[in-house]
Amino acid sequence: MFKLGCMQTAYVNRLTAYGAYISEMPNGEKEIMLEGDKKTVLEVDMAVEVFVYQNKSDQMVASLKRPLLCVDEIGWLKVVGKVKSGFFLDNQSERDVFLPNDSAKRGVKIGDRVLVKIQLDDRKSLSATMRIYDVLTAMANANIGDTVEGIVYDIKPDMGAFVAVSNQYHGFVPKHELYREIVEGAVIQARITKIREDGKINLSIRQKASEQIHDDESVILSALEKNNGLLDLSDNSDPDVIKSRLNMSKRAFKRAVGKLYKEGRIELNTDCIKMK
Repeated sequence: MFKLGCMQTAYVNRLTAYGAYISEMPNGEKEIMLEGDKKTVLEVDMAVEVFVYQNKSDQMVASLKRPLLCVDEIGWLKVVGKVKSGFFLDNQSERDVFLPNDSAKRGVKIGDRVLVKIQLDDRKSLSATMRIYDVLTAMANANIGDTVEGIVYDIKPDMGAFVAVSNQYHGFVPKHELYREIVEGAVIQARITKIREDGKINLSIRQKASEQIHDDESVILSALEKNNGLLDLSDNSDPDVIKSRLNMSKRAFKRAVGKLYKEGRIELNTDCIKMK
């Protein structure tokens, strides 16, 4: 069965004066029309990668052109039109994607680029939503320590970053784990650190402590070299100062400094550290 809103393999069933018809398998009984590109040379039984959608007459058709976003994918689309009930987004396909008012956020206007998730509406047409949190679910079979990939769809400075893991699941990077700048729309690799009672997962963009410590040591040594072997940070320094200067937590700083001291590579003072 053809899947609306998705890229899939199909086969040229027959060629007519009006265009090509494709089916899911060679000589298939159910066929749909291949619209759009007239330049590609097609042959009967040829395998083609197509995007399946509904045209303005609500007929299922296909295109050889892949849109920017397929169903269940998240990304940036440009607002190119507006009607009373919502907005139209350029998906670089034969049809624009509709963003209903109740799925948009306040202040959207023509010309904006908006971060959306694509889904099918009740009429089986492509629809977009900016309210990505509402269309995510808890991740099944999640394990602490697993590495996952996701897209950052919202950042609240006082809380952390909200992540759509695999475009489907709720993920969250707490504020104290944001040791490097990430922006809305960024695709990140993260490690599962906690599975909450509701099935949602907490993430860290840092490596495990045993692995991260080597990176932290390098950061500290690099900072020492840039400051003539002296760094006015110590165990007594404010955590926010350490984070702003070295982009790491005070805990990570103390762990790395302790290891460097044991290795005889630095001297410790009450108000600074020095390179030996």
